[in-house]
Amino acid sequence: MFGLGTTELIVIAFVIVLLFGGKKLPQLGRSFGSAITNFKKGLNEADKESQTKSDEEKKS
Repeated sequence: MFGLGTTELIVIAFVIVLLFGGKKLPQLGRSFGSAITNFKKGLNEADKESQTKSDEEKKS
């Protein structure tokens, strides 16, 4: 995984906990998850719109 070992991942996790605190981490994870969900929805909507446009052009 990107050339990172277990020790490096533990150090990175420790630094994140120090920066954000234990109480903010669940909120941060929730907001990150919802951001990914919204991004995927946007990609799917854009794909459906482009597919609809190409279908309309084929009919013309």
